[in-house]
Amino acid sequence: MKRKYILMTAALVMFSGIVQAQVIVKHIQTDKSPIATGVWAGDTYYLSGQLASPITAADTAKGTAADYGDTKAQAASIFSKIQTLLKEQGLDMKDVVKMTVFLGPDPKTGKLDFAGMQSEYVKYFGTKEQPNKVARSAFQVAALAAPWALLEIEVIAVRGK
Repeated sequence: MKRKYILMTAALVMFSGIVQAQVIVKHIQTDKSPIATGVWAGDTYYLSGQLASPITAADTAKGTAADYGDTKAQAASIFSKIQTLLKEQGLDMKDVVKMTVFLGPDPKTGKLDFAGMQSEYVKYFGTKEQPNKVARSAFQVAALAAPWALLEIEVIAVRGK
């Protein structure tokens, strides 16, 4: 009986080692950027923090800087960009399970505009068309890497089965 138990235990240990799944990691990246746009780890996609695109481009001839807009405008740009990047990976906003929002103060007012970000967030999450809401953290930061940036958003999405 004891020998049979030992053989069964050994077989289970060997079998469990065989069926242990290997997680495949794939980096979505270009040579132009020092960071990956995102990283797949199994069915989980980690999208790097996204910044807004300019509303109007810089005009070097006139010496004007690009305009990125206020927090609401930047949030609209970022959520649209996130949706596009997710679609490129076969995902959508419904697949987002975790979001981290980094908010900086508006240099004109010195205040944080959480409401501006939230007014765009509710267009993508918890809607009639897309009822899923995400686990989310939002942080006030002193500044972001880009001096014009008022917010940066990163997400984690999981491919549904």
